[in-house]
Amino acid sequence: MLRFEVSVEDLLRSRFALSPATDLCLLLRSLAGMDRPLPRAWATRLMPTFERLRRETELDAVLALQAPQGGPNFVAPPPRGLKQTWSDDLALIRATPLEAARHELATTSGAFACDPRVRALLDSTDAVARIAEAMDQAWHELLAADWPQLRAICERDVVHQVGVIGEHGWAATIENLHPGIAWRDGGIEIGFFRGGTVPLAGDGLLLISSVFVGHIAAHLEDPWPRTLIYRARGTADLWGEPETAPQSDALAALVGRARARLLLALDAPASTSHLARSLAMAPGAVGDHLAILRCTGLLVRARSGRSVLYRRTPLGEALVAGSG
Repeated sequence: MLRFEVSVEDLLRSRFALSPATDLCLLLRSLAGMDRPLPRAWATRLMPTFERLRRETELDAVLALQAPQGGPNFVAPPPRGLKQTWSDDLALIRATPLEAARHELATTSGAFACDPRVRALLDSTDAVARIAEAMDQAWHELLAADWPQLRAICERDVVHQVGVIGEHGWAATIENLHPGIAWRDGGIEIGFFRGGTVPLAGDGLLLISSVFVGHIAAHLEDPWPRTLIYRARGTADLWGEPETAPQSDALAALVGRARARLLLALDAPASTSHLARSLAMAPGAVGDHLAILRCTGLLVRARSGRSVLYRRTPLGEALVAGSG
């Protein structure tokens, strides 16, 4: 079992972030068969490009860094917050000192590390630059086009989690991240992880919302802060999993398919732009549908900083609940 010891100071310093590099590594692991498989439609679309990149670039060296239980830190550096971009991550990867990278590369034991060409690259003096270049090409050809939609899902998830903290507190928020996580006696316990007891020591916990993590992942060692990576709400909808299909069909018959999608998606407050990106809909169409749902009493809106967030009213909640 893994247990994080949490103090009041830790709660004050705990925060959320996004990590494009982490999601890229998780995507590559899934395509390489190391982690949970991607949904068939995504695998069918991405696999030909993935296999071509393996032939034409140094992608196998990146895959060689991925051990069964994780990979080296320098290819997925700790994110600094919710505004982290791939450009931020790539700059950090390229800036990794060769000595630090070699310390991590020396322990590489992934299946792809047996290839003599891969081993030669990992032992070369320009290994960091070549690995960074392969990752950059993989980002642009495998993930960049989908990232605005995926990022919007993660951002909406964070908005939801912050709302749960405000209404129910940290304990409820942590336990809602995964059924295997429990808050007990001033600590966070994950029964299916090994790791013993890890004090947060006043530094707090970093929580990363991800669309590609299978269930839960964790970072326990420097240079990362103590971290939990969890699956974002809304990922099931993205993958076409049947989580909300019965409700969608019932609601669609009543209010129309597009408005049903929006009403179901608003299980957490969201802006027009977030909804448009996460549902791959035109912003103008989203705005029109939201206006109708608001006029019929199913939604309300309120300003939060520079954004206007929509959320379901009690009537909207009752409609969603009853449609199942």
